Amino acid sequence: MNTQVTTYVIGDIQGCCDQLEQLLQKIAVVAPQARILFAGDLVNRGPRSLETLRLVKGMGSRADTVLGNHDLHLLAVAYGIRAAHRADTIDAILQAPDREELLDWLRHRPLAIFEQAHLLIHAGLFPQWTVKQTLALAQEVQDILRGPDWLDFLRQMYGNTPERWSDDLHGADRWRCIINAFTRMRFCSADGFMDFNNKDGTKEAPDGLLPWFDVPDRKSSDCTVVFGHWSTLGLVLRPNLISLDTGCVWGGKLSAVSLQDHSVIQVACPQQQRPAKT
Repeated sequence: MNTQVTTYVIGDIQGCCDQLEQLLQKIAVVAPQARILFAGDLVNRGPRSLETLRLVKGMGSRADTVLGNHDLHLLAVAYGIRAAHRADTIDAILQAPDREELLDWLRHRPLAIFEQAHLLIHAGLFPQWTVKQTLALAQEVQDILRGPDWLDFLRQMYGNTPERWSDDLHGADRWRCIINAFTRMRFCSADGFMDFNNKDGTKEAPDGLLPWFDVPDRKSSDCTVVFGHWSTLGLVLRPNLISLDTGCVWGGKLSAVSLQDHSVIQVACPQQQRPAKT
């Protein structure tokens, strides 16, 4: 008898807690004991970031999430490392009585999760990274975020360089390059040069650039990679690739995909922000 637990991965929520609750109710109808994974960006831009964070944290061992760029932004703003953006909706978290408990839980989340032959990340991977190397590099940065010097790391985390991976990178350059790939990458060149200027869909790929997942001979193509982050890309279902950011906060949908059969469950979302390339 197959006793494998049904697992769903949910795309970028960005504080749209009402829609998350609706989606979880739909999942419970078909799989009451399902394990729930999240593709990052739990918070920001939507109206109920605090409630979203509390809900996911409150699910305990039944759920986990990878870190997204908005999650890291929350940590940086909370500890005075970055200024808040005009469109941010994280004030309720910053003023909450349980803020330290929530933020501590958030910084202990992974950058990558490998489960049931699926590799979950928030944004992208360098084409030369194998699954094994991806998990090792994620662990390297996770250990820093969970350690005593994590605030020093956040102070050095921001910036676009180096744009190209090398195994010889070390220190802040190495960690920044890793975290930029995991939480920001969309397009890159065939030899792995990251581009941070273009946020459109794949039909608008600039000359010389490819979606990171379409680079020939990508070394992580031997498993199914699941990711969010790219709202202009939308839902993509391939045998070895699942794109899950369907623009909930922009008036699109919030999507969940089963790791067992890649079936999709969605809820429609009201527009919380003007459509943007983000």
